[in-house]
Amino acid sequence: MTDDVTGTVADPAATESPLAERIEAILLIIDEPIGLIALAAAVGSPVAAVRQAIETLVDDYDGRGAGPRRGFELREVGGGWRLYVRDDHDDLVAEFIGGQAPARLSQAALETLAVIAYKQPVTRSQVASIRAVNVDSVVRTLLARGLITEMFADSETGAINYGTTDALLQHLGINSLDELPPISPLLDDGADGFDEGTIR
Repeated sequence: MTDDVTGTVADPAATESPLAERIEAILLIIDEPIGLIALAAAVGSPVAAVRQAIETLVDDYDGRGAGPRRGFELREVGGGWRLYVRDDHDDLVAEFIGGQAPARLSQAALETLAVIAYKQPVTRSQVASIRAVNVDSVVRTLLARGLITEMFADSETGAINYGTTDALLQHLGINSLDELPPISPLLDDGADGFDEGTIR
């Protein structure tokens, strides 16, 4: 890029934000752990530099840098990195979110919850594929309400698999998922749980 005033070629790196800031920007918006290679591609930096920046951020958040320990931490889970609230503050955050949560679930939340209940364990992207819409915010809402939980991370992709909680069973007034009604024909081919005579 040429400077219009001096006619010199501007250095793109001189106007680029610091690597740690770019990494933090990505970490703040992801819902699942992101691997080093994907993170390096997202911020446009070498993997080695991203790895070093991650280590620096971990130390900074843990209070081993110049500043105090933060209420969140950068944790490696399932081969990827993601920001998490520190365990010390779980109760505080749960109480705050519970107080902010609406009394009733939206139609989108109910539909997403149904998919997770019938298909669990299931990833967010699989739920989005079934519903044909983005479900990121809905999944966050269901997690905040304690109706679903993160069961495990896929060993290869790092994708979080979700399942329902005992709280859902209590709200539905059932003892197990086996008591759920037959699955809707909108999921899979709809053959299971329906009598041939009732399908037209």
